Amino acid sequence: MTAVVLQPTTTWYLVLASVLFVIGATGVLVRRNPLVMFMCIELMLNAVNVAFVAFAHRLGDPTGQSVVFFVLVVAAAEVTVGLGIIVAIMRRRTSTTADDLAELQG
Repeated sequence: MTAVVLQPTTTWYLVLASVLFVIGATGVLVRRNPLVMFMCIELMLNAVNVAFVAFAHRLGDPTGQSVVFFVLVVAAAEVTVGLGIIVAIMRRRTSTTADDLAELQG
């Protein structure tokens, strides 16, 4: 009896990227905790990265992978600044919601 080996296709990766993006978007829309919302936004960025790499592999063009590199660089800068602001606010208040961040406007 021979084993059947299924090779993942581009469609599988796009379905995975879609599921990850929907989970992230649902988290942003439903949750009010800024830290959870921040993680959901990162999940959405990673879903888009999976789609870029899948299309780059399908087309045989490394441009999608280079775009992923720049998205990761921007995401790292976003995490540095955004997480610092969120942690600073959460230290001052024990229960923080996304609506409390409106106070940053001045």
